[in-house]
Amino acid sequence: MSKPIRILVIFLAFDLLIAGIYFLARGSKSKGGDDPTKGTEWVTMDEYYQPAAELEQFIKTSSGESGYLPLQFKNYGANAAVLKKFRGAKLVGAGKSVLEMSFPGLEDWAVVDIWIKGEEGREIRRTILYVLAANAWKVGDSGRLAD
Repeated sequence: MSKPIRILVIFLAFDLLIAGIYFLARGSKSKGGDDPTKGTEWVTMDEYYQPAAELEQFIKTSSGESGYLPLQFKNYGANAAVLKKFRGAKLVGAGKSVLEMSFPGLEDWAVVDIWIKGEEGREIRRTILYVLAANAWKVGDSGRLAD
């Protein structure tokens, strides 16, 4: 084998090695990485539950008025990574800036999973985006989290 062909083969083998390492590293990052919803536990809320924050008090009051207590919930808080996974009726994969434009006067927000077991054994599981504007919590959107 001549010297120029040998150099070309070595060069191509080196390029293939670098391309393989690049695509392996890129593929491992896109296959999930860190799931922002992991580590958050379900909490049971009933008539005797003591809310830890204003949002939990709002959820307890509104659920109690609707007759949905007891329920279970996961509060992800104002986590932008969870907001990106949120698929609602109004917002889909939105960022914080889109949220601020959609809800003028936004002071705070939180994404909460709610799981209700009905009397007939029916289960309702929704992800709700709560927003705080004018010192009052309200439901901003309802949907689910993308897998």
